Formats: sequence, structure tokens, C-alpha cells
Amino acid sequence: MGRLELRVAVRGQRSVAEHQYHQGALRVLRPHYLDDSGQVCYVMVNPGGAYLGADLFLLDVEVQDGADLLLTTQSATKVYRTPGSFAEQRMAVRLGEGARLELMPDQLIAYREASYRQRTSVTLRPSSSLVMGEVVTPGWSPDGAAFRYEEVRLRNEIHIETDGGTQLLALDNLLIRPPLGDVTGLGFMEGFSHLGSLVVVDARVDQALADELHHLTAGHDARTGISLTRTVAGTTGLVLRSLSNSTGELNRLLAACANHLRVRWHGQGPLNLRKH
Repeated sequence: MGRLELRVAVRGQRSVAEHQYHQGALRVLRPHYLDDSGQVCYVMVNPGGAYLGADLFLLDVEVQDGADLLLTTQSATKVYRTPGSFAEQRMAVRLGEGARLELMPDQLIAYREASYRQRTSVTLRPSSSLVMGEVVTPGWSPDGAAFRYEEVRLRNEIHIETDGGTQLLALDNLLIRPPLGDVTGLGFMEGFSHLGSLVVVDARVDQALADELHHLTAGHDARTGISLTRTVAGTTGLVLRSLSNSTGELNRLLAACANHLRVRWHGQGPLNLRKH
């Protein structure tokens, strides 16, 4: 089991960790700043190297009013065989007024006979800004087949909190169960093996932005669709889903979209995490 708590607040011209706690197989590396914007970057680490059967990882992240956090992982999340029970990650995120979170982990790799469930619950204020990426890729198997894992279940719940209460903005539920049928065909993976997702929630999200991002994805070797959520208290969500046969291609596609938002909304340069 692993547990991580991180609370980020503004101190002077920079965002810093006001509270930090870890237990078991989760922790964060020392903070660093990629530019002079004041955005703090934390890298999550699993010293065990992988998720195994019955593992449970709990993450609690809060970005307080006006604070700015980039949260990523040190390397890919690997899920190995999980005999007896699935591995699970539960993440709770809360963003204050004017707070911003970029959640850009490395890819999730599900290996042969792996079963993994991930539940992320995000609560934002109407003035908050969220960009959240995810890439799912099948791991190596002895016969070379792409879909030898048992299950990957990803569930994102996004709520908007106002003084009058909290409303559900979006429920994004992805379930891939290869043993129950062919997931490669029409209406599902469409002949592809890798899946990428980008969720953006911001008052500046609209159809024009969706069109811009769709144009950006056209130059990549992937099949991409973009949809908008309803609008709650003046803020709207955007969900991008992309299929490909390459982890690198999906990482480049999602980075291009995230970088477009960094430049347009915050005047920042492209992400360059230089992990390798």
C-alpha cells in the first residue's frame, strides 16, 4: 500500500508545498521550477517499480487559491500480473479559486494477466484550470499479442463547486476487458493498440478551442476525437480521445495540445521534463 498527500499554496511569487506526507510505496521528489512563472513541479515515485495484485495506492492533492502545480511521474506506471485481486489507485484532487493543475503522468502499461482500476475525483471552482493527460499501452507478452491483460478500468469524476453547492460536470468512464471479447474492432479500438486521453476544464474552453486542438492532432499518426461537456457555472470541459499504435506518438500528440494551452493561456514554453 502507498499513500501520498500534497497540498500546494502560494508563497510570495511561487507555489510551494504547504503540506507533504507519504507512507509506503509512494513519495515525491524534491520540487523544481521549470521556468519563472512560479509553477511548482513535483514528480511522483513508486520505489517498488510496479503495481501488483491487491496493491492499493491513495493520493490526495490540493492546490489552494491561486497556486499552480505540475504533477507528473518519474517513469511509466507498470501493472504486472495480479492473481487473486486487482491493483488499484484512488486519487482525490481539489482546486481552489484561480488554482491550476497540470497532471501529466507517463504512460500506464498493463502486462499479461494484469487487472488495474484507477479512480480520479476532481473538485474545482469555476475559476480553476485543469489539464489531465493519460496514455494506456499494452505491455509485452510471450506470444507478442497486444491485449493480454485482464482489465483496465479508468474512471474520472469532475465536479464544479460554487457557493450554492457542487454539480457534476463530467463522468468519464473507460473500461477495457480483452478476455470478454475482441476489443480491437470497430466501435472500440478500431484496429489500434494504444489509447490516449486529455481532459481540460477551464472557463476558456469552447468550440473554437476544440477546433484548434483537433487541427493540431491532424499531423499525428493517430485517430482522434474531441467532445465538449456541458457548462456549469461558466466553466466547460473538453475530452480528447486518441488511438494509435505508438506510445511515443500519443505522448507527442498530448504534449502538443498541452503546450498549446500553456502558451495561449499562461505564456509558458513547452513542457520539457527531461526525465531520461
